[in-house]
Amino acid sequence: MADWKMRSASVADVEAVAELRALVLRADLERLGRYDEQRVRQRLRDGFAPAHTWAIEVDGAFAGCVSLRPAEDGHWLEHFYLAPHLQGAGMGTAVLRELLERCDRDGTVVRLNVLRGSPARRLYERHGFTRETEGPVDVFMVREPAAAVRDS
Repeated sequence: MADWKMRSASVADVEAVAELRALVLRADLERLGRYDEQRVRQRLRDGFAPAHTWAIEVDGAFAGCVSLRPAEDGHWLEHFYLAPHLQGAGMGTAVLRELLERCDRDGTVVRLNVLRGSPARRLYERHGFTRETEGPVDVFMVREPAAAVRDS
């Protein structure tokens, strides 16, 4: 696995994140009949919250991002995208583990949604997420904090 780090995102990251989102979601959105080249980017721009987002860098270059947005009953894991050439090598697992450990220490529930049929769902299930509800496009998942970490 490549050496990576997370840094706080800034407004200047929005276009790189929008482009990465369009790239990594394209196959799943096309399969679901939902891909729109402009909409996939604009939805990210409209909801981008740098205060709750980290840019992932490999060798100093932008390689992905992830958001952990506070909500009334926990946090929402959003905009978790890695460059395709980095997927499947353990980096997503490492990033997710780091964020979930923070939430476990705080006793925080984490929710997310993933596109139906997305291979990313397996990653989330391996980390304790379970299906909460499911619609025609999205699967909504939830993860309770790990008691072993929270209670130690």
